[in-house]
This record gives sequence, structure tokens and C-alpha cells, in this order.
Amino acid sequence: MSSPSTPVTPSGPSGPRKSDPDTAGRTHADADAATARARAAQAEGGGAAPPPVDRRTLIADTAIALVAAAGLRGLTHRAVDGAAGLAAGSTSYYFRTRTALIGACYRRLAELDLEDLDADPPALPGPPVDPASPDATGASAGVPLDRDAAAAAFAALLHRWLTAGRERQLARFELSLEAARNPELEPELHRAGLGARARAAAVLAALGARDPQRSAELIAAWTDGLLYDRLAGALAHSRPAPDPAELTATVRRMIDAALD
Repeated sequence: MSSPSTPVTPSGPSGPRKSDPDTAGRTHADADAATARARAAQAEGGGAAPPPVDRRTLIADTAIALVAAAGLRGLTHRAVDGAAGLAAGSTSYYFRTRTALIGACYRRLAELDLEDLDADPPALPGPPVDPASPDATGASAGVPLDRDAAAAAFAALLHRWLTAGRERQLARFELSLEAARNPELEPELHRAGLGARARAAAVLAALGARDPQRSAELIAAWTDGLLYDRLAGALAHSRPAPDPAELTATVRRMIDAALD
């Protein structure tokens, strides 16, 4: 059984150590820079003020922005308090340990991914209905899902994640790697990935997959690989801007391979 998580302290994971003024200065500078970048990321979009969010959601969103801006080294309770405009100690009150804070990030990332998936999903076929019935939902009711339509919808999602959602995906990769080093985080990361895979399995089942769950696992793996390659791979900075048509063709090949 894993030992209980312990609060994050300035002593670091290896116990107390002597203060190094240069290292401390760099750490504080990194935290301050990450805070500024996180605030800027949260302010993007302009327009009307966003609706109020609960404190836990605010903390998780701020932590994700900090990780996207400065990596895991920028994720401290103090930095989250500062970037979120909260009183000192607020983050520690809700998420006492670093493990608990990262777990909150996993849950929030999963929630945001599902919101994206549900924002413009491919139309799943419904049961056949009488067009004259008041319960009829439109021409798509009872019509099998088309691979081209599914590819177009999924490509639009990938385009969003590679552009407007880029920072969130970078944070997701950083945070996911932490679970490989901390066994306490593995169950939380596993649960966070179930919802999106279930959505993918439902679409693939509608497309005629013999084993929708297995096909969904393939799509998830290929999606992670594509996102990582385009955002952080060796050629990421030399690639042209994401092209919806190219993404649609790529996703269509992914769907065909997962189904055939």
C-alpha cells in the first residue's frame, strides 16, 4: 500500500537542504513568470467577463495554466494562489498535497475534454421513427453514421486542440508523465481517460466496429501521438499551421484502420 501523501514543503522531495540563493532566485523568478503567463492565458478571449466558477475549479484551471506555461516546476501551491488571485494558503486548504493538486488537474482536464467532445459531436444514429411523429428529431434519426461525417467532426476537435486548446494539451502531457513517477496518481489518471474513450467507442460502434472498445483504444493512442507530434515533437516548430482538410484526411485514415 502506498504511503500517504505528504504536504509540499520548501525542503523538496529529498529532505531538508541548505538554501542556495541563486537557485532560490531562479525558482521564484520562474514562478513569477509562470504566474504572469498563466494570468495572460486566462485573460485571452476578451469580451464579457466569464461566469463565476467555484474555488476548486478556479484552482484547477490556474494550475493547468501554470503547468502549460512553465512545466511542473512552476506548479506550487504558492504560485497557484498568486496566479488565481487567492489569499495565501487557499490552494493548500483545498488540495493539501501536490499529488491532490495534480489529481484535480486530471479531473478538470477530463471534464474540459468531454465538454469539447459534446460541443459538436458527430450525430449518432437513433432508432427509426415515423417522420410524421412529433418525436421525430430530423433526417438523421435512424440513419447510420457516415465515416466522412465522423472524420470531419473529429478533425474539427483536433484542430481546436492544436490551436485554441494548445496550452491545455501541453499541460496534459506534462501532467500525465507525472503519473509514471508517482503510483498514487495512476488510478486518477486512469479514471480521467475513461470518459473520452467511452464517447469514441459509441461513435465507432455506430460506424460498425466489431470491437468498439478496442477500436477506441487505437483511436486514443493515435490521437495522443498526433497531438504530441504536432505540439512537442522534433518537427513541431517547423510544421505549417494545422490544416482542417489535412486533419480530416488523417482522421479518416485512422477511422478506416480502426474499423477494418
